Order: sequence, then C-alpha cells, then structure tokens
Amino acid sequence: MLIDQTELIQQTPVCGGLRQETLRLILSQSEEQEVPAGEFFFREGDAGDCLYVIRSGTAIVQRTWQGKAIVLARVQPGDCFGEMSLIDLQRRFAGVKAETDCSVIRVPYTALMKLCQVDMEQYAMVMMNLGREVSRRLRIAGERLFRYQQELGQHWFDEELAFDA
Repeated sequence: MLIDQTELIQQTPVCGGLRQETLRLILSQSEEQEVPAGEFFFREGDAGDCLYVIRSGTAIVQRTWQGKAIVLARVQPGDCFGEMSLIDLQRRFAGVKAETDCSVIRVPYTALMKLCQVDMEQYAMVMMNLGREVSRRLRIAGERLFRYQQELGQHWFDEELAFDA
C-alpha cells in the first residue's frame, strides 16, 4: 500500500518536488483512515494537528453561521485539507465533513517535525508548497469576495482585513 500512497501523495501540490525518500518518511509517520459519509474529519475550532490527503470520495469544507452550515469548498481525490493549522498553529478555521465515504491519508504534524530534524531543505520545500496552496485558495476567496461586492454594489472595508500592500 505504501507504493500506492506514494504515487497519490506525490501528485498532490503540497508534495511537489519532494524526493522519494522524503515521501516515504512522511508516509511512514502517517496513517490511512476511512471516514463514512456524514462524519466530520474535524470541526471548526478544533485543535489542528494534521493534514489530510483524500484518496477517494469527496468532502465539504464548511463554516457555521446562525446554526447553519455554509459550504466554502468541496475537496476530492488528490486534494489536501487541514494545512492552515499546520502553518499558523491556530485552531481549525472551518470544519470538514465527508460528503461521500472517504479514504484518506492522515499526515500528522509530528511527521513534518521529524522531516525538519532529518532534512531541513525538504522540510522547507513542504512548507513552501503549503504556503503556495494556501495562497492559491486565498486568491480564490479574494476573487469570490470581489465578485460578491460587485453584485451587491457595495464597497466596505473591514478593519480586520487591513494590511500594508
């Protein structure tokens, strides 16, 4: 199964450019999980200690507002999720729920820390890849926000979004 896992994880954006021995190290610290449809991988506000790579099935990324789930994204085979908490060490921003039965690879934070100890260059590559994935998703969210504001014909500014460009 390790060969099958290595091929899948090698195709994910967060593992681009990693050597085979690096992938084997990460996978040796990881585990496969089966999550039935309707079950949560984690909920909004949970502590984040891993990321997931979907082998099969689909999952929904969602936040809750006024007791209702708001779907932010759908993830499918080859996608990863849960990476934000590994970068910023904050609680989970959103919950992720299996839309269909899912088979995943659970990559714990400790696997990345082990990689950091063994090969700093490859660890830096993983972290750059995670940063690129978060940046890609931020661009999508920014584009959605831009279109939403256009549709409403409103322009607002939230102090929490302030930054130096």
